Amino acid sequence: MERKIEQARAIAEKYLQGQTRGNGHAFIEHPDNVVGIVKDEIGLGEDSVAAVYLHEASRQHPELMDAIRSEFGEDIHNIVLGLNKISQINPKDTRLEAENYKRLIVSYSKDPRVMIIKIADRLEIMRSLDFFPKASREKKSLESLLLYIPIAHQLGLYNIKSEMEDIYFKYADPESYRAITNKLKAGEKEREKLTEEFIEPLKKKLAEEGISYKLKVRTKAAYSIWKKMQVQKVPFEGVYDIFALRFIIDSPDDGETEKALCWKVFSLVTEEYESDTNRLRDWISHPKPNGYESLHITVKNKDGAYLEVQIRTRRMDEIAESGLASHWSYKGIQKEATLDVWLTSVREQLEKKSSVEELKEATESKVTTDIFVYTPSGELRKLPQGASILDFAFDIHSNLGLKCTGGLINGKAMPIREKLHTGDYVEILKNKNQKPSADWLNYVVTSKARSKIKLFLKEEEYQRANEGKELLASKCRKWKFDVSDEDLAALMKMYRQKTLNSFYEAIGDGRIDVLDIKKFVEFRHEAHHVDIQEPAENIEVAKKSGESENVLIIDAKHVKGIDYKFASCCRPVYGDDIFGFVTRFGCITIHKISCPNAARLLDQYPYRILKVKWQK
Repeated sequence: MERKIEQARAIAEKYLQGQTRGNGHAFIEHPDNVVGIVKDEIGLGEDSVAAVYLHEASRQHPELMDAIRSEFGEDIHNIVLGLNKISQINPKDTRLEAENYKRLIVSYSKDPRVMIIKIADRLEIMRSLDFFPKASREKKSLESLLLYIPIAHQLGLYNIKSEMEDIYFKYADPESYRAITNKLKAGEKEREKLTEEFIEPLKKKLAEEGISYKLKVRTKAAYSIWKKMQVQKVPFEGVYDIFALRFIIDSPDDGETEKALCWKVFSLVTEEYESDTNRLRDWISHPKPNGYESLHITVKNKDGAYLEVQIRTRRMDEIAESGLASHWSYKGIQKEATLDVWLTSVREQLEKKSSVEELKEATESKVTTDIFVYTPSGELRKLPQGASILDFAFDIHSNLGLKCTGGLINGKAMPIREKLHTGDYVEILKNKNQKPSADWLNYVVTSKARSKIKLFLKEEEYQRANEGKELLASKCRKWKFDVSDEDLAALMKMYRQKTLNSFYEAIGDGRIDVLDIKKFVEFRHEAHHVDIQEPAENIEVAKKSGESENVLIIDAKHVKGIDYKFASCCRPVYGDDIFGFVTRFGCITIHKISCPNAARLLDQYPYRILKVKWQK
């Protein structure tokens, strides 16, 4: 460690003495961790590292600034000053909108290292969110989404951007986060197989051309997959670029040689595989303003699967992973021409309308605040985040909610489950014949909507039970025989009905045939005793065409629950993505793919996992 850094850390340790973090550790842990990111993950030099410690020391001790200038020089003083100014801004106090706040960060970042260090500082906070109370955690997470993630993207810090997005996603929507990460985990072997099959026919050709390379597999981040699912309105399986194959070529740092090698690999790949020329992205001939260079192409393998292929040199990959900041430490920050171009471009982007649109796009994802939507007459209604058209309908009037068939969001027809966003104009569509179903409870988040739906379903249940009871009584009078309390108890046991109401309800909606009841009671009375046989199972293990492994098919309409049962930890319902787990007692437990226990089961017991599908 350089003397300058040692001296800066000693000052920080002195002025931070006695301060602790939410985990009980000394507060010096925070700048130490930020230094690790700045130095090891991004690649900034000793001035930046020293500035991290001096920033934390001087935040609450501005009298240190003169000493910092005299002892550490003007450059470090200016970095610390910029960091201190940014840390004093509080959107709640200053009433700044996100875009204005973003511009203010840039205005305090006359030296571009200020922005980079601030991004590193925020990454460390995101990694430590568990240490913060809930309200503070939500505030910092939302700030990261609106402000620091877009800046990290524009700086070319793609790894940091993706990590912060995934952390935000993990806290904002934990169930969706688990579902996607578990599906990624479950598909690892398939992706490995695709990679091996892809590279095999190219190995010899690349060797003959004398091209030395490393093949990396880049899996799309969970938040990025989720955003694509929302925008394209497709399930996880409908996202085709979940992973990309990346050639990283050994090459001298000579522009012409690098380009020639990249295009040579490109030609070998496209000779072997059919390519989609509409998806060709040439950032080698025309690099992005932030310095990103790479060739992207989408190809189709022999099985018809589409694969994204990225081609770049080692130098290009370093910049792609860490941005131009990765070159500052050894190329000189003051005189690097590409850095000046990059910084000018960043400033221009932050002032352009395009950056505003990008920010708006980021805010469309789920956040932890209330939303405000308008009725057709312009009345403003406040709803919790995640509220749907159905929630809005019940908020207007209970009867409107019960008859709701969908709605118009900003003039576009949408189903009842569609989520609303701040600023939407919503008009409810209804039908007098519409009735709520149990599925509706999956589409609402407000207590009013849930209570009204449950009340209606309960009333419907009692009505069907009364109808079933009347039907059985009518048939008994016609057939001139009685059903005793003992008979009812035996019938409930045979049909697995826990309550008398549910038994009568099953008669009322036709799941239990009264003629079968008559036969059962007559036989019971004649024999005085009969061993009640369990009803036939509604599950089967079948091999679907084209599949080599067994698949459990579940009949969701007549679930009996003998050889399999639904897990109480996640309570799957019809339509959920599910898998089966064979317990040590031979029973099959059905879990949602987003179950909190799914990752452990998939990791530790892959030989006991069974593919499961709902019967349609």
